[in-house]
Amino acid sequence: MFALALGPLGTVAHYILTPLYYAISGVMLAWHSVWGVVLDPEGGLSWALSIVGLTLVIRAALIPLFVKQIKSSRNMQLIQPKVKELQKKYGHDRERLAQETMKLYKDSGTNPFASCLPILLQMPIFFALFRLIDHAAKKNQGNGFLSDKVASTFANSQIFGSLPIKASFTSPDGQVSVQIVAAILVLAMTATTFTTQRQLMAKNMPKDALSGPYAQQQKMLLYVLPVVFAVGGIAFPIGVLLYWTTSNLWTMGQQFYVIRNNPAPGTEAARLKAERDARKAAGHAPAGDAESTGAAAAGTTTATEADPGADRRPAQRQQPKRQSKSQRQAKGGARSPGGPQRSQNEKRDGNTQ
Repeated sequence: MFALALGPLGTVAHYILTPLYYAISGVMLAWHSVWGVVLDPEGGLSWALSIVGLTLVIRAALIPLFVKQIKSSRNMQLIQPKVKELQKKYGHDRERLAQETMKLYKDSGTNPFASCLPILLQMPIFFALFRLIDHAAKKNQGNGFLSDKVASTFANSQIFGSLPIKASFTSPDGQVSVQIVAAILVLAMTATTFTTQRQLMAKNMPKDALSGPYAQQQKMLLYVLPVVFAVGGIAFPIGVLLYWTTSNLWTMGQQFYVIRNNPAPGTEAARLKAERDARKAAGHAPAGDAESTGAAAAGTTTATEADPGADRRPAQRQQPKRQSKSQRQAKGGARSPGGPQRSQNEKRDGNTQ
């Protein structure tokens, strides 16, 4: 019905979403079987945690794309000075500027669209989950591995005692508490989106990249994406809001880890990492020879103070050995200039006088 209503576009969507229905429902049912061991299988909490588990599996599968996105974003930042030079040189010729810019992207291995891949790939999954909940709620109809009976149980399950997973801010089933929880989740989804984008611009973008077309694009995403999610989020079921908020928290934590441990050169994050590395190196560096010598000397001079029971008496002076008269005379003659012979001559001269 959905494919026929939209014509060729609906047919394409049907072929894309059908495999996703099976993948999403299969992962959710696997998590539900795990949580059903310790929780009520028909309760909303087991289904809500199954959605969280689904989110973690999807985000873990997208880690390679996230790494590619980070590399592409970093390359885009680093080549911004060259992009500005091309703009100054070919600003009057837009066609030549586009050619040279694409050549620069190719030479540097940069894909300007790679930064959007995780979001673009998540959108069909997001839409498929929305359709799963919507069909289960409105038609008691299952898709993928979800039978009609299980789909009905899923749609009618409640979290926190009275909040249906299928309810939304615009369709609260007559409950103000649904609107309050939905509003909190929408705000959380919006805040995490803004914080993630703000974190990227404030910590991991060089000063040269904070101006120009790329910076303008990032600033636009910084303010536009949260507004889009906030406006659209009020129509999302609570189950879908759980998925998107969990996904945003994953993105924020993952990006924080990458920026902290592998920042782009010339950024605030790189400066902070260099300071941390310097403090760590200083804390584990071996002491120099001068410091070791000084420490040894200090340890020697304070050894007596450290050991109150040590012997404090001065060392005894060694007495000289006793010598005979002839030995003393020989020693005195050896010290006088001219030796023993001169001493005898001086004695003879004194007798003559």
